[in-house]
Amino acid sequence: MSSTESLARELKGPVLVLGASGFIGANLIHALSRVRPDVFGTAAREPAWRLAGLRAERLITVDLLARGNLAALLERVQPATVFDCVAYGAYSFEQDVDRMYQTNVVFKQELIERLLERGTHCYVHAGSSSEYGAQSAAPDEAVAPAPNSHYAVTKNAAAGLVYYAGHHRGLRCANLRLYSVYGPLEDRSRLIPTLVAQAAARCLPPFVEPETSRDFLYVDDAVRAFLCAAVLLRPDHYGASFNVGSGRKTTIRELAYLAKREFSLEAEPEFSTMPARVWDLADWYANPARAAGQLGWRAEVSLEEGLRRTARWYAGLSDVAIYERASKKRALDSIYSVSVIIACYRDGQAIPVMAERLERVFAKLDIDYEIIFVNDGSPDDSEERIRALSLANARIFGVTHSRNFGSQAAFRSGMELAAKNAVVLMDGDLQDPPELIPELLAKWRAGFDVVYGERTEREAIWYMRIAYKAFYRVFDYFSSVPIPHDAGDFSLIDRRVVKWLLACGERDLFLRGLRAYVGFRQTGVPYKRPERMFGRSTNSVLKNFGWAKKGILSFSRTPLDLLTFSGVTLVMVSALLAALQFLARIFYPELAPRGITTVVLLIMFFGSFTIFAISLIGEYIAKIFEEVKGRPTFIRRHLIRAGEIRKAGGDG
Repeated sequence: MSSTESLARELKGPVLVLGASGFIGANLIHALSRVRPDVFGTAAREPAWRLAGLRAERLITVDLLARGNLAALLERVQPATVFDCVAYGAYSFEQDVDRMYQTNVVFKQELIERLLERGTHCYVHAGSSSEYGAQSAAPDEAVAPAPNSHYAVTKNAAAGLVYYAGHHRGLRCANLRLYSVYGPLEDRSRLIPTLVAQAAARCLPPFVEPETSRDFLYVDDAVRAFLCAAVLLRPDHYGASFNVGSGRKTTIRELAYLAKREFSLEAEPEFSTMPARVWDLADWYANPARAAGQLGWRAEVSLEEGLRRTARWYAGLSDVAIYERASKKRALDSIYSVSVIIACYRDGQAIPVMAERLERVFAKLDIDYEIIFVNDGSPDDSEERIRALSLANARIFGVTHSRNFGSQAAFRSGMELAAKNAVVLMDGDLQDPPELIPELLAKWRAGFDVVYGERTEREAIWYMRIAYKAFYRVFDYFSSVPIPHDAGDFSLIDRRVVKWLLACGERDLFLRGLRAYVGFRQTGVPYKRPERMFGRSTNSVLKNFGWAKKGILSFSRTPLDLLTFSGVTLVMVSALLAALQFLARIFYPELAPRGITTVVLLIMFFGSFTIFAISLIGEYIAKIFEEVKGRPTFIRRHLIRAGEIRKAGGDG
């Protein structure tokens, strides 16, 4: 039995690998799963190509940065040992600074606090040698870091969180400062995979400066370091950082000629033909003495052997093209990424057409995206159509609600699941044209946080067109915040704004009003709203009146103010009329009105006004009643991914 297997068996379970779809996380979960039945891993999305062959019940697809998901995950798995491989910013093309801090610092703080609350047995964090910054030449762990990038700053902050949790709060935890880990499943854009792929084609890739040095560590040794930390960490080293590297300084020149010998290549290496990363340093290698002394860990696989193993893995790939396409460097623009959320009710015929049109749009945009169909309890075959689409396109997934909760609840349900940096809200009847998304995106890139579709024209009966126009203007007049005219739910909303929309706790939702309420920079894009392509509209005059009432009552107290004003005015008028009547009786008795007509009219007027006032107040009370009941806004019945319909959890 290998030391890796024996260490894996000693872990206290269940075991949770966060970021299992990444390079190191995938190797770690595969190694553990070979000997343990209680190992679970997370992936941000499916399919996760590195986790092919892993049993489906061991993989949990979850956006760990989304509010509430981490707590639900820990409650579900109840892990005793947690390996944390979640990170962002290690690649030169990962430059979203906000996401870097959110992933590497804010998420770590929440995770560590929750692990402390739960009394988790052990936590091992995947740190980085980048933490040392300019102090990169064989530093020991006591060296003061000199961060030279946002990534280095965030990883240092995470190391500080680990130290605080272990040293001061008693969490059994460690931070592993990993050096240049390589091996099977590494991203194709990295140096060693590029070298191996080029060697298979009988050539060498371009190299940076020849005397630049690195510390190359085979991934199996990195996996064993995680297990050593989890099993062998002593209380006096809780919260400590450990350098995890071979301790061998290898220059790029040495690497190039080693590859030339190992793969029997005739080509001569060309140096200084590839630009270095802005934070690259001339010497970058480890001093692993603490790991050896405290954890009994040393690198065992030589660079020569590691290159041979990686080359054998590459040669054994069944489809090299899939591996090439999976590279993060070849990925679509992830900064301006979009989650399209489509509220569907009786839209079974329109769903495939919507998906096809969206796919054509995003094929031209070259951005990362996902399409979320929310089947809001539709009685037709919407769920089956979504299932078929998710099987054909991994970027498409769906949600089915337990009944019809309304489009506003459907949008909220989708926003809670969205993993991209903006959402686009659309109705499923194709009245919101997908072809307008590039214009929405252009405005977002220009700095607007909310870009809404502005219905300058719509195909509808003339009196309905007038009614819609009138509603938005009345709504704007009554509302306590400025409301854009002719703007429905169709809009692009930045992730920051989505966060605040989800923070609004009201259950009787009116999103276009909330969208205006939260503010930020907003603008509109004009478009002509077409008729419904399939079937009959689920709206009616009565429903549209209900929408108007919901909007006004949700965002205005003007009707109550008008009641107050009218009541005060009528009291004053009544007092004035009474005084005049009294004076007329005294001074002009022959002019005083006779009969009951005046009295009856006044009674009818004040009576009807009173009933109207009571009913208006009742509408506000009804809204209060709905809110205080605290019922879920929606209930998810199924989640639909990769052609599979699964039971949803208890969220919602």
